[in-house]
Amino acid sequence: MKKSNKLTLYIFAAMIIGIATGYIVNYSFGNGTPTQEEQASIKKFADNVSILTDIFLRLVKMIIAPLVFSTLVVGVAKMGDIKAVGRVGGKTMLWFISATFVSLFLGLVLVNLMKPGLSLALPLPDTHADSGISKADMTLRGFFHHVVPDSVINAMAHNEILQIVVFAIFFGVAAAAIGEQANPVVKLMDSVAHIMLKVTGFVMNFAPFAVFAAMAAIIADKGLSVLWIYGKFITQFYAGLFSLWIVLAFVGFLILGKPVLRLLGLIKDPVLLAFSTASSEAAYPRTMEELERFGCDKRIVSFVLPLGYSFNLDGSMMYMTFASLFIAQAYGMHLPFDQQITMLLVLMITSKGIAGVPRASLVVIAGTLSMFNIPEAGLLLLLGVDHLLDMGRSATNVIGNAMATAVVSKWENKLDLNGTEVKA
Repeated sequence: MKKSNKLTLYIFAAMIIGIATGYIVNYSFGNGTPTQEEQASIKKFADNVSILTDIFLRLVKMIIAPLVFSTLVVGVAKMGDIKAVGRVGGKTMLWFISATFVSLFLGLVLVNLMKPGLSLALPLPDTHADSGISKADMTLRGFFHHVVPDSVINAMAHNEILQIVVFAIFFGVAAAAIGEQANPVVKLMDSVAHIMLKVTGFVMNFAPFAVFAAMAAIIADKGLSVLWIYGKFITQFYAGLFSLWIVLAFVGFLILGKPVLRLLGLIKDPVLLAFSTASSEAAYPRTMEELERFGCDKRIVSFVLPLGYSFNLDGSMMYMTFASLFIAQAYGMHLPFDQQITMLLVLMITSKGIAGVPRASLVVIAGTLSMFNIPEAGLLLLLGVDHLLDMGRSATNVIGNAMATAVVSKWENKLDLNGTEVKA
């Protein structure tokens, strides 16, 4: 069995064992109606086992900044000139903007058709209750402050991916502009990228333990009921994500042809990893390797994929319209079509650069709700199941970014459909 297939098997097995372990702990301590002391014991178990997940996610965050910076600098520098960067960047942004609009619009259409908020029959929270989520800065000034770094060291320290991308593009363009003098630096960055990919291989071996801990903690704390307490909303949201997968795959088929099926097969490991850890960042290094194995040009991968993590979070986009209107429905509020379209356009702008922000989708939704006079306390309806929803969002983000990279490679005539083997 291939090493990658073994990892997939281990991750899946870890999910099942984690769910079983969490249920045993929840049932043993709680047994239906846990006392305060039993609740404290359950919380202690969840906190302790979550250390494994925290360690894994911290290891992933440790490698993201140097990996994104080094690969993007090499990708931009090796394109050779600013015109090539502009051409590829333009095609990339065309895909990103189109995919963002489709994701948001599909979420808006589906939530209006299925109306999950109207039939949940949940007690509404106090409209003055605090959701615990800070609102995103919705101003134009706040957006650009988040985009442009005042210190690249600070951006790397806080894993501000969009700011790292901005600096890396400047750095890469400057390296391409001065030519031969930059060759030693570009070679150094190329070596750093390969070293970080090797480090990634070591880190990924820890993934099954992190997946076990994540599932055990949430089931122990919330019980199996968390899997179906908002069953209708969760099922309908995942049906929406599946619809988005079909749309992405269909567009990919129109552009790439039958090889799109091979691409979907290759990225199953990073998709599963993103799903089980609820972190698309965790799947970034592996996605890069599988795209190169598929036959995408290494320079295109190094350029498009990091940008995708800031501008092309398709699963998160669908969730934003779906969740915002779900909350409005739960309160019995009807938003006319023109307001819904305005909400869609607002989300297209305010959602950019949210990668790396904890519970980023909820942060943006909190700001959007206040703009349309929807009680922000409605976020309390989602907090209990947000982790389960985030798993699907993260997996969809990986699919969207992989498809974008493959399509841009095709548009640039840099796609070798015979593929190339990439050793981990």
